[in-house]
Amino acid sequence: MDTIASLFSFITWPVSWVIVQFHKVYGAIFGPDTGWAWGLSIVSLVVLIRICLIPLFVKQIKSTRNMQALQPKMKAIQERYKSDKQRQSEEMMKLYKETGTNPLSSCLPILAQSPFFFALYHVLSNIASGKEIGAMNQALVDSARQAHIFGAPIAAKFTDSPEKVEALNASLTDVRIVTAVMIILMSASQFFTQRQLMMKNVDLSVKTPYMQQQKMLMYIFPVIFAVMGVNFPVGVLVYWLTTNVWTMGQQMYVINQNPTPGSKAQDAYLQRLLKSITHHGEVRGRRRKSVVKVIVAKGSDRNENERRFFGGLSKAGFVAQADGSVVKGEALPAEAEGAAKRQQPKRQTKAQRQAAAAQATVSKDAGEGSESTAVEKASPSLEKKPQDTAKSGASGTGAKGEAQGDKPARPSRANSGGSRQQGKTGQRKGQQRPKHPSSKK
Repeated sequence: MDTIASLFSFITWPVSWVIVQFHKVYGAIFGPDTGWAWGLSIVSLVVLIRICLIPLFVKQIKSTRNMQALQPKMKAIQERYKSDKQRQSEEMMKLYKETGTNPLSSCLPILAQSPFFFALYHVLSNIASGKEIGAMNQALVDSARQAHIFGAPIAAKFTDSPEKVEALNASLTDVRIVTAVMIILMSASQFFTQRQLMMKNVDLSVKTPYMQQQKMLMYIFPVIFAVMGVNFPVGVLVYWLTTNVWTMGQQMYVINQNPTPGSKAQDAYLQRLLKSITHHGEVRGRRRKSVVKVIVAKGSDRNENERRFFGGLSKAGFVAQADGSVVKGEALPAEAEGAAKRQQPKRQTKAQRQAAAAQATVSKDAGEGSESTAVEKASPSLEKKPQDTAKSGASGTGAKGEAQGDKPARPSRANSGGSRQQGKTGQRKGQQRPKHPSSKK
C-alpha cells in the first residue's frame, strides 16, 4: 500500500495544505491537538472533494442509465457476431458513439477520488512515523500524532503491533475496537448504497446481464473494503466512511428526485407528484413540469408507471398538456368505465353466430304465427269474404249465391286450398302481406 501511495506523491502537498487550512479553523474551536479538530479536517476534505466531483457524478448517472437502455442491443450484437470478435468490438464502439455512452463513466467518481485517497494515506503514514510531509511541518505532525478519535490515534491501523500503538500513546484494544467498528460501518454503507441502486432505481422489466453484474458487485465491494480496511489508518477509515455516507445520501436524493424510468423509485415519485397535483390543482415547479412534459411526449411508449400516473390524473379530473401543465377535464367515473366495458360484446366464433341467427329466426317465426292467429280472431270478416267469393264462383251467378246464402254451404276445394295455402304462408319467413278478397289465390 505504501508503494502505491508513493506513486501519488505529486498530489500530497495540495491534500496536506487543505487539511492544514481546515485544521486552523477547527483547532480554534476544539483545540489544535484534539481528535475533533483533525477528524473534522479530514471530513471537510472529503466534502470539498465530493463537491468538486458532482459533475462527474451526474455524468455517472447518465452513463449508467444509457448502459441499462443499451443492454438489449449489446446482447443482440454479441449473438450476431459471436464468431467474429473484432467485428463485435467495432459494432460495440459504433453503438457507444451513436448513443454518446462511455462505459468508463460509471467508474469516474471512484477513479477521480483515487489520487486523493492514496495521497491522504501517504500523509497519515508519515504522521505515524513522525516525519514532515507536504505542507505539514514538524509541529503539525506532532499535533496530529497526539489526536485521538474515540481513543484511537488517526495514524493507527488495525494490524499495528502493540509497540507501535504504544508509541502513539494508545492501547491496542481501543485501536482494534474503533477500527473494527469503522470497517463494519464502511462496508455496510457500501452495501446499502449499491442495494439501494439495484432495488429501487433499476428498470426491473428488462432483464439484462448488466443487472447481474451490478448484483454481484453489491456483495463483492463490501468484502473488498472489509479486507483492505484492516490496513487503513483510522484517518483513512474516516475519509472512506465519510465518502460512503456522502455517496449514499447523494444517491438517495437522485433516486427520489430523478429516478430511472420503469423503476420502483419512478412509481413512488409519480405517485407523490399525482398527490401534489390533486392537492394544489397544478404542477408546481419547473422540474416537475419538465417531467410531465417528457411523459406526455412519449405517447404510446409510456411504461406501466407512467400509464398509471395518467390514469390517476384522469380519475382526479385533470388532463396533462404538452407544456407539462395540467388543466381541469371531465373525468370518467369508475361506474361509467365499468358500464362502458360491459357494453362492449365479446367476439363470438362463427358457430356461435350461426346458432344465434337460427334461434332468432325460430323466435321470429313463432311470433309472426301467433300474431296472424290474433289477427284472424279479431277480424273474422277477412275469412268470410274469400269463402263467399269462392261460393259465388261455384254457382256461376251472384243471385243464385244470394238465394242459397241462408243454406249451410259446404266448403269448396278452392276454400280449403286457400286455407292450406294460408297455413303454408304463415310458416314462411318474414311478415306476409294480406291478400285482397277478390284474388283467386
